[in-house]
Amino acid sequence: MASQPPATAKDEPDATAAKPLRADAQRNRDALIEAAAAAFATHGADASLEEIARQAGVGIGTLYRHFPTREHLVEVVYRREVESLCAAADELALRHPPDAALEQWMQRFVDYIATKRGLATSLRSLLNTNSTLFSDMSSRVTLALRQLIEAAVADGSIRSDVDASDVLH
Repeated sequence: MASQPPATAKDEPDATAAKPLRADAQRNRDALIEAAAAAFATHGADASLEEIARQAGVGIGTLYRHFPTREHLVEVVYRREVESLCAAADELALRHPPDAALEQWMQRFVDYIATKRGLATSLRSLLNTNSTLFSDMSSRVTLALRQLIEAAVADGSIRSDVDASDVLH
């Protein structure tokens, strides 16, 4: 799994003022997110919260202190996964020629879709219909891809009529 930045209170779906967590609380929170991501990838969003807490090495009370509802945990994991995918576009663009960066990112995107489809479907059913989460995350993915495509077009690696929307749909 790609290295991800540590989660903070700002990862909270409705956080307005992020306050730093104690180091041990931050470690617990990060462990819960990692365990949840693995459990959701295997069992979907209906994975056992008790098992997620156990895998993270904490009690169920600690899980609920950080994530009061299943929906909250699923949303934080989903945001984290999409943000990691988008950050990979920047990292690849810095380390590889535009065509290679685009190709490697597209492979990551396909892998992401293959492993996270159940999470997104479950999240969609858990969240209220007024949530902007999916449109926000879709916009971020489109922007990441658009930047890679523009670099590949500028370098002559791909045709100028290729558009991020066409690639994603």
